[in-house]
Amino acid sequence: MEPFRFDASPDPIRSDLQEAYRRAWAHIAGPGTWLTGSERVAIAGETRRARSCDLCAERKAALSPFSVGKEHTATPNLSVPLLDLVHRVTTDAARLSEKWYRGLLQQGLTPDAYVEALGVTVITISIDRFHHALGLPLEPLPDPQPGEPTRVRPENVVETEAWVPMQASRAITRLVGLPPGPAPYVLRALSLVPAELKAWMGVGAAQYLGPQDMLRFDQTRAIDRSQIELVAGRVSALNECFY
Repeated sequence: MEPFRFDASPDPIRSDLQEAYRRAWAHIAGPGTWLTGSERVAIAGETRRARSCDLCAERKAALSPFSVGKEHTATPNLSVPLLDLVHRVTTDAARLSEKWYRGLLQQGLTPDAYVEALGVTVITISIDRFHHALGLPLEPLPDPQPGEPTRVRPENVVETEAWVPMQASRAITRLVGLPPGPAPYVLRALSLVPAELKAWMGVGAAQYLGPQDMLRFDQTRAIDRSQIELVAGRVSALNECFY
């Protein structure tokens, strides 16, 4: 059966949202740039399990999450640092630190795999939260697809502007179709793995606005731009989004 039919929804769902979610699910299921399809679907599954994780709840309740000395147990598809990344981003993102990120690298996680796993995690969270908001059951995860990661790193990578390497600003404006000039860091954050950036932007364009629409201030949705930004700002505040 085709995913994201929303037959149980009491409200009509825009077709572009359905199509964006289907593309995202197919993207998660396939081999990525640095991770296999099995690893990527496992990351999506851990994103869901993190919300009922006892260790994550204990860390969240602690004055500092780093005062809890326990660690997650590795699974057949995911290492301990990958699990830690997914669970912390899902349950306690406001208290992440560069020291924590460097600790993941010391455990063997590469910056490239970190960025790819982050992309899969935030895409899964975005789609699942849509379902939660409408009171709908979560879409079953896709079956992982066979194949090997491409393992291709982009050019124009800058190592020193953030925790993770990113593509240079002007390279990103070309990649996403923005006018020449500085690119927002919210776009550059996933740019070490361009496929994840594009997939995340596909979901974001349906749920919020695409890069070109961000430059427009006329009405592009059923609600106007000021109403869109009011909702977006409130959601960001509730999620302690500090970018």
